Amino acid sequence: MASTSWQDAADLMAQASSIIACFWIFSVLIAYPYVIYPPLIWILSRLLGREPRAPEITTPSLSLLIVARNEQGVIQRRIDNALALEYPPGRIEVVVASDGSSDQTAGIVRQNAHRGVRLIELAGSGGKASALNAAFPQLSGDIVLLSDANTEFDPSAARQLARWFADPAVGVVCGRLILLDPLTGRNADGLYWRFETMLKVCEARLGALLGANGAIYAVRRSVYPGLPDRTIVDDFVVPLLARLRHGCAVLYDSTAIAREASAPSLREEFRRRCRIGAGDFQSLALLWPLLNPRRGFVSFTFFSHKLLRWLCPFFLIGSLASSAALAGRPFFRVTACAQLSFYAVSAVVMVAPRRVPLPRIVMLATMFVSMNAALLTGFWVWLMGSGLGLWEPTRRE
Repeated sequence: MASTSWQDAADLMAQASSIIACFWIFSVLIAYPYVIYPPLIWILSRLLGREPRAPEITTPSLSLLIVARNEQGVIQRRIDNALALEYPPGRIEVVVASDGSSDQTAGIVRQNAHRGVRLIELAGSGGKASALNAAFPQLSGDIVLLSDANTEFDPSAARQLARWFADPAVGVVCGRLILLDPLTGRNADGLYWRFETMLKVCEARLGALLGANGAIYAVRRSVYPGLPDRTIVDDFVVPLLARLRHGCAVLYDSTAIAREASAPSLREEFRRRCRIGAGDFQSLALLWPLLNPRRGFVSFTFFSHKLLRWLCPFFLIGSLASSAALAGRPFFRVTACAQLSFYAVSAVVMVAPRRVPLPRIVMLATMFVSMNAALLTGFWVWLMGSGLGLWEPTRRE
């Protein structure tokens, strides 16, 4: 009888030890992509990376492609901005692919035909990836510059991106996106966006840039990989799939600048992040070979910057569950209560009117929770396969 009691006690201790180990593993996995990886990649980029040498300005034939769906409120301004680019006449074409727009988007583009703007009108909405696949064979430029309907380029942006393609090894070049406040038009680059830009610069120095900004990136037409029609995050998949299939370089140029208004509300931002989250999980079916360690720094950055972040919601759930299972111990009772309080405060901030300025730490915590909630929602959207590839523009204000 005594031996049975000792055995039960030993089993309980072993079980508790396993749960404690799980808690610390989850904690490290949560901290790594946000706390450990950033200084690590910065150090590696300084020790082992290099800044690409900017070539002389060259002007290869260029197609500026704007894929739009129901963007009648902004498409004229986008066309005007595109036509004001500092690029030699005759070396650039402006093309708008209307993906089954049901408003006046296509009509507005037609009104600009005399200015050299070309419309590719697609019947029905097949999604952005399908529109890209349909439009690319109809373009004349050796280089295709991709952009959104609500984006505005600096006048020199096209020249800054195009010059890099003088090197035949270069397949994709990503520009810098500056976010603007949708109400005031002022720079709204927050701490998180500057943090992400810093990571992009460091990864680019190591030749391991991951994806691009959909608002401003250029791809050599001959390396465009084609996309499965239901692909969501084309700006992530196109550069990395081109690298996988053609071995081309993917560069970042911070002097090629585009500006775009951020989502006008937390609800719109959450909806956008859910869609991106679904696209992230979807992209693994195409991009998993990048996790092969033989890919060098690309596999390291993909695993550290992307994959672990995508899995972070599950690590957070595991951390909370393991803390709750060990709530009989003071330390884990405190950690469980702290996590629940963290989520509760963030939930209140997300649903409360944005009238009272809040401490930056509270806003960062809320952004972290919202981002992971959107990833988790996106995971279920991807798993269910509902509405993948279909898109609607973010509502503008």
